Amino acid sequence: MNKIFKNMALDQVEISLDRWRGVNEVPPPGRGWVQAIRSALGMTLAQLARRVGVAVPTLAKIERGEQAGTVSLNTLKRVAQALDCDLVYALVPRKPLRQKLRDRAEEIARRRLARVSHSMSLEAQQVSGKARDRQLELLTREILEKRPRDLWD
Repeated sequence: MNKIFKNMALDQVEISLDRWRGVNEVPPPGRGWVQAIRSALGMTLAQLARRVGVAVPTLAKIERGEQAGTVSLNTLKRVAQALDCDLVYALVPRKPLRQKLRDRAEEIARRRLARVSHSMSLEAQQVSGKARDRQLELLTREILEKRPRDLWD
């Protein structure tokens, strides 16, 4: 995929993620969404269990599993459907993807320059701080442009 298409794909993902930014600031109810919605609707465990097609102890286990973070997405999807809800699932990067790529490229550039810098210092050929910063910026840009497959190794 050439650079233009890579950037377009990245932009499309970022646009999709924009609506999810800040969602982690909404804490789930203490007993989980299933129990909160079921209770708000005035539905008993037995009633929801019938709608999901499971036994009451199984539904209780599902509710506990949601609280513990061990319930599967498929199970939550079935329960959500029984509650006439949509299950919303997303991975939301803590930083914009472009920033993550830049940070990673800079990290790799720093490592590469550190190796060269060490060799140059042994030969008394160190470069000034400004020159080092410029080298870091140039190498970071080069890594970002090429976006090698080993960027995340």
